[in-house]
Amino acid sequence: MRGSQAARSAALLGVLALTGCGWFSSSSSKQAEACPSAVVLRPLSNTAIFGAAPERRPENVAFYGLLSEADLKCEYGGGAVKVALDAIIVGERGPASKGDVVDLPYFVAVTGPDQSIISKRPFAVRIVFDGSQKRAGVTDHIEETIPLDGRKASDLNVVLGFQQSPEVVDFYKHFRGR
Repeated sequence: MRGSQAARSAALLGVLALTGCGWFSSSSSKQAEACPSAVVLRPLSNTAIFGAAPERRPENVAFYGLLSEADLKCEYGGGAVKVALDAIIVGERGPASKGDVVDLPYFVAVTGPDQSIISKRPFAVRIVFDGSQKRAGVTDHIEETIPLDGRKASDLNVVLGFQQSPEVVDFYKHFRGR
């Protein structure tokens, strides 16, 4: 009997925890507008920086870069949305690595509901490796104001990717596993 009463109490607490937010919200509070979505473009989430050798093969990669994830927060005002974007970027030493620093160029673009590019800006991060550290990463924080021009922010996307050179694109066509 005691076990079943404890189980019912635990189940009730679980249901209350899941629905509690709605029970205590004020009826006068208005629902916040949705932010644009932040998307890391998977085909452009990896990059390679090559060493001095002319062949573009895995053994000649000095550093790899990975755009890991992006988190977006926003505020509205004056017909625009101010976004705060945090992008996590990881660097990894490759077989041809020399040195303890790599600069990784990437872009942030705003696209409309039809995926047309409204704006695009380049950025770069510097990743410093300590001693023999194989991987290192940074969180890059960017704040931008996006004019809405009559659009809803939820109809927009903020997309990120590494700015790829033709040689990097060709490398990933031939060596997909990296």
